[in-house]
Amino acid sequence: MTPLLTEYLPILIFLGIAVGLTAVMVIMSYMVAPQRPDSEKVSAYECGFEAFDDARKMFDVRFYLVAILFIIFDLEVAFLFPWAVALGEIGLFGFWSMVLFLGILTIGFVYEWKKGALEWE
Repeated sequence: MTPLLTEYLPILIFLGIAVGLTAVMVIMSYMVAPQRPDSEKVSAYECGFEAFDDARKMFDVRFYLVAILFIIFDLEVAFLFPWAVALGEIGLFGFWSMVLFLGILTIGFVYEWKKGALEWE
């Protein structure tokens, strides 16, 4: 094997173990646990509407808006971790770049707030 491929061998082994364990856990859950959902299991929980209903049922678009806002700010935090680790190496340019990035996201958040996207009536 070439040296480049041998560097990726531990990652491939890890992925193989992860896929194998996932398959074993899913198969074992079907073999061991009874698959009898009751009325409590299929009741509305986080989504706000019944789990087994007509797929064409109208519901509020704010569910999607809140989900999109969560993803945006979750990704913001995901960008903050590598930035904080490398802050000593990237210097002031990296610092001010992140300040600009956070400022743009803050402006977007304030805009959504002012438009009433976070209000739940």
